Amino acid sequence: MLLKLVLKNIFRHKLRSLLTIVGLVVAILAFGLLRTVVHAWYAGADMASANRLITRNATSLVFGMPAYYRERIKSIDGVTTVAISNWTGGLYKDESFRNFFAQFAITDEYWSQYPEFIARPEELAAWRGDRRGVMVGRILADQHGFKVGDTLPIKGTIYPGNWDFVIRGIYEPKDETTVTRQMYLHWEYLNERMKQRIGRNWDIAGVFVVTIADGSRAAEISRAIDAEFRNSLAETLTETEKAFQLGFVAQTGAIVTALKIVSFVVIVIIFAVVANTMAMTARERLAEYATLKALGFSPGFVAALIVAESVLMTAIGGLIGIALSFPVAAGFKQAMGSMFPIFKVTEETVMLQVASALAVGLLAAVLPSIRAARVKIVDGLRYIG
Repeated sequence: MLLKLVLKNIFRHKLRSLLTIVGLVVAILAFGLLRTVVHAWYAGADMASANRLITRNATSLVFGMPAYYRERIKSIDGVTTVAISNWTGGLYKDESFRNFFAQFAITDEYWSQYPEFIARPEELAAWRGDRRGVMVGRILADQHGFKVGDTLPIKGTIYPGNWDFVIRGIYEPKDETTVTRQMYLHWEYLNERMKQRIGRNWDIAGVFVVTIADGSRAAEISRAIDAEFRNSLAETLTETEKAFQLGFVAQTGAIVTALKIVSFVVIVIIFAVVANTMAMTARERLAEYATLKALGFSPGFVAALIVAESVLMTAIGGLIGIALSFPVAAGFKQAMGSMFPIFKVTEETVMLQVASALAVGLLAAVLPSIRAARVKIVDGLRYIG
């Protein structure tokens, strides 16, 4: 009986209720998308391993380090493998976000360090046998329609010139949290081209990816690596892979913080809208609530009637907003290309949407329900809404 009465009350003023529900849908949808953007921003850090360290130039990432540092790092206790990785930053087709993707020149040890990248043995062997060969991730291949054997033209930016690579393999993600939008070429090939260009030895490493046997020793080994090169021409800074990734996020920390704040501001705004709707509803029905009390219904029943109406209204809007979050997020990801390779509405986001809708429904009904429960029968019957 209560549910039937609540449903009738919700749609007694159809336009008002419909506009409130539409506002709820927009707010919950916007909240979900903003939280998804924040989650996508941290995607690279989330896939970081506790057993991987990144060693870079202590001054800045802009400056490289001598490649021979690799052998000295290998000799440090606790280190198992060391790979060189250089960001190459070339352009594919144009400078649009849709055609942007990460490009790294790496040494062969890199593949054993990243077991979350699954490559076919024959394709990896083909890559190793071709100095112009590259490996591309599944996300990248699907987005641009790349196939094994295709020629991939890249216009150099950091390393000038026109580079024609051959796709020798497409590596797959271990699971849906693994980012596979990168292209990997041979560091040796880059080194060879740079030697030809400058006419002397180049042998520069952008960063060293260091795998350690025991993740609990990360801080100790990091200090040992940096101590090895202290007072050298290129001092180093070694940190965990997660800390390294979060360093990039920190550069846009103000944006991430703003997104978080705006996501909750949206909820506060829709709370004000729903609270106003419920206040108007309760004020118009004071005579009805007084009549219910005169018939023997308790103040608690009257309050429950208002709370149920508010919660059910927000539940309808919230469920529609949550349902729309998934296709809208998929469309957003498609529009952004590889800018956000991991862009999906997580369980945590859905739970926050549910909690927000429930909180709005409950809080918006607090004052109207208290007022209705406390109204005197005589005053209520005399009230003209």
